Amino acid sequence: MPSFGDRNNSACEVSTGTTIIAVEFDGGIVIGSDSRVSAGEAVVNRVFNKLAPIMNKILVLCPAPLPDTQPARICVEMGAPPRVIAAANLVKGISYKYKEEMVAHLIVAGWDQKNGGQVYGTLGGMITRQPFAVGGSGSTFIYGYVDSAFKPGMSREQCEKFAVNALGLAMGRDGSSGGVIYLVTVTTDGTKAQIISGDDIPRFYDL
Repeated sequence: MPSFGDRNNSACEVSTGTTIIAVEFDGGIVIGSDSRVSAGEAVVNRVFNKLAPIMNKILVLCPAPLPDTQPARICVEMGAPPRVIAAANLVKGISYKYKEEMVAHLIVAGWDQKNGGQVYGTLGGMITRQPFAVGGSGSTFIYGYVDSAFKPGMSREQCEKFAVNALGLAMGRDGSSGGVIYLVTVTTDGTKAQIISGDDIPRFYDL
């Protein structure tokens, strides 16, 4: 998967607003985020990538401050590729351990041979599989849109458009979300990463 730039813990630690989204389709998942990192009213990073690969074809979306993102970077030696649910349970354990310091809604999404594309929301000690999930400060502006626009059985292309439209809408409404859109699609064939910027980002009046 192509690199979206340097990743460091300090940027994640000061993040107070963002928009993240993940959606399942038959054969894989699409995940995306904005790229703005803010601390109070200041924008401290305009192009930070919040989509962190933690295992082969499995990523975690980081929407808010984390005490330490390194425990989520796990190398598992198994006779078969790791399961998405196993990664989600590990991330859930981290969020539970730091539940006093961290109120982030972490999303784990990926593809494995047994269950295909999967999206899991984790918060504290809970873990829930969902057909799609949104998080971050920008999510409050798009619940109406995603609830009405999501349809079971959407194709890969429809899910990519759904994610990009939702992120564009949030970025237009939420002052803490902005920058570019990072989009990753994971299927049995591999991982495809895209960066969407400028006039290619849909605005609320285009939807």
